[in-house]
Amino acid sequence: MAPGLRDIPEGTNGAASGVSTSDRDGSRHGKSWVGWLVSDDPPGRLLLNVIMLVVLAAFVFAPFLFPGTKALGVASRICIFVILVASYDLMLGYTGIVSFAHTMFFGIGAYGVAILLAKGWVGWGAVIVGAAAGVAVSLIVAVAIGLLSLRVRAIFFSMITLAVASFALILAEQWRDLTGGEDGLTFSVPELLRPGFHLLEEPLLGVKFNGTLLTYYLVLALCALLFLVLLRIVNSPFGRVLQAIRENEFRVEAMGFQVVAYRTMAFVIAAVVASLAGGLMALVLHYVGPDATLSFSLMVDVLLMIVIGGMGTLYGAVLGALLVVIAEYYLQNLLGAASAALSGVPLLAALFHPDRWLLWLGVLFVLIVTFFPQGIVGRLRQVSLPRGSGKDAHSG
Repeated sequence: MAPGLRDIPEGTNGAASGVSTSDRDGSRHGKSWVGWLVSDDPPGRLLLNVIMLVVLAAFVFAPFLFPGTKALGVASRICIFVILVASYDLMLGYTGIVSFAHTMFFGIGAYGVAILLAKGWVGWGAVIVGAAAGVAVSLIVAVAIGLLSLRVRAIFFSMITLAVASFALILAEQWRDLTGGEDGLTFSVPELLRPGFHLLEEPLLGVKFNGTLLTYYLVLALCALLFLVLLRIVNSPFGRVLQAIRENEFRVEAMGFQVVAYRTMAFVIAAVVASLAGGLMALVLHYVGPDATLSFSLMVDVLLMIVIGGMGTLYGAVLGALLVVIAEYYLQNLLGAASAALSGVPLLAALFHPDRWLLWLGVLFVLIVTFFPQGIVGRLRQVSLPRGSGKDAHSG
């Protein structure tokens, strides 16, 4: 096994991670707790590390830096999408599996929590049991899809997952007694997470310590934990085999590995993490519906985020989710201000009209793909590498 796996690079993505093997070996002798926490897989060199630290600090201090319910809700959604996209990257970027059913597992997790809460069982017991039920259903469905479908060619597997996801969407829309149909489910969350709950009577540093704030920090902590678990997985021997399968599955199979079993395990792990992310989204929104958790447009958003951030990096999920979610929520406001400022020039004012925000989001996506074909993280890792190192970041 060792001779074949020797060709698998030590970086996060099966190519350059911005950290050479000698650097990695040196860090093992004097491993710090930070290195252990990120599985000896930092984002890259100085520039990318600084960017990630700034983003992490922004998340931790978001309630104090960006006060307001809307800003906190956006930050919560970014955290959840980071995990959703990172789990998809485990399949696409690390294993080479193209699935269109990833948001189906996200929806299953959301409905698992929502159904119990909507039926009147309000409490942490309902959240835990609902999340566990969502994970169990996702695991069973993922195993079934993986074992039955991952033997076929990639394009056929993608079509199968698209068909299964479409079936799940139709089922959620038609099974009104259980899912609420197209109207979805509205429910109450545990008292500790309700906006009316106050941990402190008076605001601290201008921030109310209420249920909304506690919900945000609960989401942030669990998402950070899941992200670190995914980092540990992709940097384990199991993760190395997945990267080898992505590069040359026939060679890996010739070495004695059960490729279908490994791909199925990656598919199942990604499904379980997506299901947990869906449960967190249910707690944030206090609502679950087909359009919010199962729609194909959500799958398109995930694909946008992973391409923008960079496939096969995990850290790309952070920047991809950050940019896309912020654009979806604030690009209209920015265009509105630009249109008002250019009101004296009718053509430009019309071009920057807030209703054209999707046009500008598309332009932003095209520019990023053109100038950052490996994604933002992949490109920054390239820039960070010493000249003449001969390494380049993997683009998936």
